[in-house]
Amino acid sequence: MARNLISKYVWIIDTIKRYKRITREELNRLWLDSSVSDGEPMARRTFYNYRNGIADTFSIDIVCDKSTYEYYISQDDSESNKQLQEWLLNSMSISGVLSGSHDMSDRILLEDVPSSRGNLPVVIDAMRQNKRIAFTYRNYSRVNPSHGVEVNPYFVKIFDQRWYVIGLNVADNRIKTYSLDRISDLSITAHTFAMPAGFSPQDFFDDCFGITTNHDEPKDIAIKADVTQAKYLRGLPLHHSQREELHDTYSIFTYRMRNTYDLMQKLLSLGPSIEVLRPKEMRVQLADNLRRALAHYDP
Repeated sequence: MARNLISKYVWIIDTIKRYKRITREELNRLWLDSSVSDGEPMARRTFYNYRNGIADTFSIDIVCDKSTYEYYISQDDSESNKQLQEWLLNSMSISGVLSGSHDMSDRILLEDVPSSRGNLPVVIDAMRQNKRIAFTYRNYSRVNPSHGVEVNPYFVKIFDQRWYVIGLNVADNRIKTYSLDRISDLSITAHTFAMPAGFSPQDFFDDCFGITTNHDEPKDIAIKADVTQAKYLRGLPLHHSQREELHDTYSIFTYRMRNTYDLMQKLLSLGPSIEVLRPKEMRVQLADNLRRALAHYDP
């Protein structure tokens, strides 16, 4: 799809979201003042075509209130759908900005997510058809790769520059997580599957930070952060359960989470700017990790 068409879709969505409700005449007036219009008005038929394109591309419905002739965006109650829409809009908005900035390419540095290039479209296609995937997997903790792995792909998730597929490992009859950049020889099989009744991808990692999980019960976690680190945690919360107790020279952040590998690695990366206050076993675990790390630097 043409880049400028996506830019027009995104502009229409952003404008209607900003104004909440707007007539087509008001929208057209703003359109003429924008850079995406090229000075051309948006005809009625064109607007209707754009509405259909937006619905097909983003699953966003632009609805007309017949009593006021105002247009607004119909709200979807699905949290996962909202997140996907926001991710698509943000990605395409940024893509539009970057693609029009070739003259600044040496001054725009991006993070690479290599696993999305080849494997992600195949996995999503398999999910769409509810078909099993087969692949070879290179587990970093093992010497040799595992061949002929078969998985019912339930959902995908991105974390820390990597895409992951989460699904039922057929041989083990367990839900497992696989990093797409460690998958090779990926194919879609003829075997179909059905999502388990009541299974929610949104809930699967609900009590976790990152992509790792376990069978432990969620615990109340409290972290003391200095003033500077508190600003970072405030701006980008570790978890949706985050709550802050503000003090003059520090903040205490509380969470309800499981103690997972990814959470531990994140807390270790924050170094002396934070202190875990509770639970006690997490303090002990962190202290042990720090002591073993420090031992590498003993004279």
